[in-house]
Amino acid sequence: MNGERVAKPANTVGPEDVLTFPQGRTIRVIRILALATRRGPAPEAQTLYDDLTPPSEPAPPRVGPRPTKKDRRALDDLSKDGPEGA
Repeated sequence: MNGERVAKPANTVGPEDVLTFPQGRTIRVIRILALATRRGPAPEAQTLYDDLTPPSEPAPPRVGPRPTKKDRRALDDLSKDGPEGA
């Protein structure tokens, strides 16, 4: 919280606090703008914080379709044979 590691999960947060936490394989950085007066729907909750997470790099595009089991066996056979003359 605010750049400091928190020892207890029950710390009180308020407006202008910045939270950094892992979510899946990414690290999220959130600034709290306001606190809700009631528990409401997600779109309403999203107006209460600002997402400061830097954009991640997109995954590289796939080159062609996924190889079939037959294709993988053929590749394995090639790698077992090794280069000619060896």
